[in-house]
Amino acid sequence: MTAQVTLKSGEKVKINDHVYCSPPWSVRDGTPYSVARIMEFLPPEGAGKGKGKGKEIYTRVRLAWYYRPSDVSDRPVADSRLLLAAIYSEICDLNQLRSRCHVLHRDKITDLAGWKKRPDRFYFNRLFDPYIKKEFDVIQATDVRNLPDNIRQVLTLRYEYVVAEKEVVPDLTDTLRLCATCSEWCANPDTVGCDRCKNFFHMSCVQPPLLAKPSRGYGWTCAPCSKRHEEEVDKHDVRHPTPITKPKSNAPAPRGRGRPRKDRSLAEKEENVEIKYFKMWPFRYFGQYTIAEDTLDPDDLIFPRSATRVGPKYQATVPTTLDVPSPSGRFFLLLAWDAAQGNLDPEQRGGDYTVEVLSAINTLTNEEKISVEAWKVVLSRNQEKLHSVDWLTEALRRFSQAHLLNRGWSTVDMSVIPTRSEKWKKGETRHTDREWTADEVTAFEEGIFHYGAELRAVHDEIGTRSMAEVVRFYGHWKNSRLKEENVQIRAARLKAKDEGKDEVSSATVAVTDQFSDDEGSVMPGSSRHNNSCGACRTRESENWWRAPKGLATDILCDTCGTNWRKYADLNFRTIREDALPPSKKGSDKREGTPLNGPSTKRTSTSASVNATPPPSAPMAPQLRCLACQKNGPVGKVLKCNQCQFRVHAASCGVHVDKSTVELWMCDICQNQETLESSIHTDCLLCPRRKSKKKSQFPNADSFLRASKPTEGQGWAHVLCAVFTPEISFSDVSQLRLVEGISSIPKQRWASKCTLCGETSGAVIRCSDCVREYHSSCAWRKGHHFGFEIQPVRHPRRDGIITTFKGETGNMVPIVCCQEHENSRRQVYDICETDETGEAALQVYCRIYKQAPVTQAHALLRKARRLDQTLNIRMDTSVDVSAEPALHCDMCSTQYSPAFYPSEHYSGRWRCHKCHFEHRDGAGHSPDGSLSPLDDTMDG
Repeated sequence: MTAQVTLKSGEKVKINDHVYCSPPWSVRDGTPYSVARIMEFLPPEGAGKGKGKGKEIYTRVRLAWYYRPSDVSDRPVADSRLLLAAIYSEICDLNQLRSRCHVLHRDKITDLAGWKKRPDRFYFNRLFDPYIKKEFDVIQATDVRNLPDNIRQVLTLRYEYVVAEKEVVPDLTDTLRLCATCSEWCANPDTVGCDRCKNFFHMSCVQPPLLAKPSRGYGWTCAPCSKRHEEEVDKHDVRHPTPITKPKSNAPAPRGRGRPRKDRSLAEKEENVEIKYFKMWPFRYFGQYTIAEDTLDPDDLIFPRSATRVGPKYQATVPTTLDVPSPSGRFFLLLAWDAAQGNLDPEQRGGDYTVEVLSAINTLTNEEKISVEAWKVVLSRNQEKLHSVDWLTEALRRFSQAHLLNRGWSTVDMSVIPTRSEKWKKGETRHTDREWTADEVTAFEEGIFHYGAELRAVHDEIGTRSMAEVVRFYGHWKNSRLKEENVQIRAARLKAKDEGKDEVSSATVAVTDQFSDDEGSVMPGSSRHNNSCGACRTRESENWWRAPKGLATDILCDTCGTNWRKYADLNFRTIREDALPPSKKGSDKREGTPLNGPSTKRTSTSASVNATPPPSAPMAPQLRCLACQKNGPVGKVLKCNQCQFRVHAASCGVHVDKSTVELWMCDICQNQETLESSIHTDCLLCPRRKSKKKSQFPNADSFLRASKPTEGQGWAHVLCAVFTPEISFSDVSQLRLVEGISSIPKQRWASKCTLCGETSGAVIRCSDCVREYHSSCAWRKGHHFGFEIQPVRHPRRDGIITTFKGETGNMVPIVCCQEHENSRRQVYDICETDETGEAALQVYCRIYKQAPVTQAHALLRKARRLDQTLNIRMDTSVDVSAEPALHCDMCSTQYSPAFYPSEHYSGRWRCHKCHFEHRDGAGHSPDGSLSPLDDTMDG
């Protein structure tokens, strides 16, 4: 008989049911419910099992968690019913279960729209591993066909789903692949496929055997197909066009058109569908790093895996016990200490003495440990240091050094040397951060005031501290603020109790724990008739719920309160700043933003009962960038004062002072006032479309609004200029004055765009196929734009290299079609920033797009490009002195754009000026007098 437990809501749940789980409101601090699956019920910790069936006492439960997409990524997800599965479980108290819900895989739901309309219904199609921080696809085990029968049978009998990488799913769902040579099953890691005959071969069955698979971007053909292809080439046969095949997908089959029929019985069957579980899990990993035969072992690990780290590259070479005596482990610690002191050769790495000794306390006896504890208290009179993690770590390290060198505990001194030396580092390292000055603390608090817990922006605001120091100080600062807040809350409670009051101030009500259970966060509507919902602004509701911090009010209506707790979704309605009451116009920032709630961080107010609370800080507004579709604070994301165009400042080459952020205008709007460039803002790199409805300016709701003036007072999209190889900028810091349009090859102007069909405009080629299209057309179709760091073997020969987010190599612009979603490229988005806060587009333009302004003037650079276009090249190997220098026979000058032969004197030349002046009747002679013929002509 399956154990059942009755929740406080009256619902009965059993094993493998899905439930909402959450601690009390005061503990979870306003975050939504978590969704989990019940794996097993457990008795109290330390208690044995009850006697007899049905007499067990359960107080705990083991839950398998689901994640919301907003928990693991900053990408906005519009579907609040979508979850991410996980092979991760925890034990919680039984009283944290709220109510029952239903979670199903996407392929098992017939009518997804109808499923999401019903309350407490969720679905998933991907899995997130919290250890390696990676997402995987989840497919049904019955869809896996490319496996031997015995392995496939075991897999489908045990598990309902299979977890694999996205690029491995097409191989698993394909038909059974057998080697064309030995007729055995072809495992994906050791298999190659012929691109012509579509047969598969073991790498060892090919003659000669293949040592490795072809590199990315290259194909392979078997010997018969290669020979047949050579014969076709020799016969000069017509080359057959490469068929364009639709990429494989594991999506369910398309359903019939029309409105789906509502079948209540079908929905109930889907809710009660039987799911197979093996050792309490319905899925296992079967991906790129899985050995198929290991699946037969029932004790094989089911968790997702990554590339192995076994080998001399990652592990030290440990000598065997026969070669090196090791009575207690002290030998290796002494070797490491001698190496740190320079007694051993530091070049011989890979041995045990290269390990840095952090602590040897585990080798001490109990008496020695007691003695160390006694001496540790004497090292400092500052109680804060005695509880500091950094100070304690350094103290234990120095005690370990004294123990290894047979010195007394009295030789350890923590007040003399504030720094220590570390292996593989040149300089000294402080074991604790230096004291923060008053100016640094003020800058830190101002950064928290404007950006909240966005510590990267706070770090830029301070400028004198590293990121690690800012994070550590933020933790101490936050704890001190919480301590002050708790002291004020206790004082308010005591005063209210002494005065016999039943209510506390509104600032205290939001944080006091009036109820031990979360259901107590429902407040009667009669006491809140003067307030409005913090999300939808309604003033009427049967019940009022406590709201997460960061909203305009501290309550939510019944609908918004339920949606926030269950689905992490709020229906926001904008509100004017002047419409808010003075006490609700803002508050101090603190970490812990609701996941899908307001765009600003949750706020924390500290108020005293006796004194008037200080003025609250306004909530920092968030703007959505049209290039990356991500939110950002004002200042990093700019908004045009006229056309409302929004973009990251880094991706548009804009530098604006904080005082003039609200007055910023895009280049096109600014040109309407200055008229420095043409009033026709069509991009010179895009096709000229003949449209009856032709707008004068680009749409402000697209990134294509970002345009820059060219050297000829025209305009070009930032996107087109950056991703066209021949284009450069006179000033890459502002991406202004686009140069090099005339140097684009003629073939690129004449090629036909595969998206719009136009033959005008400069096209670019997809990085993964042969399709060509305009940059603007690709952006409108949703193609992926970004940058890839390609490794180089010879840095001096392969050009300029750069480092971005830990990767070093050549930075290459990448444009991929939508069909190439399975590409294994590590592509960085346009607005993605590195540790210094510089965007990928900025880094690429700074290194590869700067015009040589120091070598020549802009006009001379343009003339040289025109010379290259006209194929006019100066051959420096020819002896120029052998040819006589031309000079004008009228003014004797040797410098002219062009020399013209005299119409009346052979062997004489005239410069450009004299030629046209003489033709117009204003000629002159070198000696001051005109020749008879010239006189006749001029007369």
